[in-house]
Amino acid sequence: MLLTTTPSVDGQKIQRYLGVVAGEAILGANLFKDLFAGIRDLVGGRSATYERELQRARDIAMQELTDRAAEMGANAVVGIDIDYEVLGQNNGMLMVSVSGTAVVLG
Repeated sequence: MLLTTTPSVDGQKIQRYLGVVAGEAILGANLFKDLFAGIRDLVGGRSATYERELQRARDIAMQELTDRAAEMGANAVVGIDIDYEVLGQNNGMLMVSVSGTAVVLG
């Protein structure tokens, strides 16, 4: 499955547009991770714990998007957009949503 943020693929013609597909992941922040992220995990203003969780959420959302596109018969998803939000009480949850257009390239 080819995944791209661009609306087309160089050298490939879109044969069919199958529709919009999306994938989401919502992860709760672990209380202990939050507590210790500020103490032991900050290196140069970055938190490795949060970065790992963000990567994990993005991977889950992209896999969902890929699975849904494959179910539709797509061999590519073009125009992918990735959004990040914090949700819940005290912003305790992270949501990553991805969407794009499932297509058949020929």
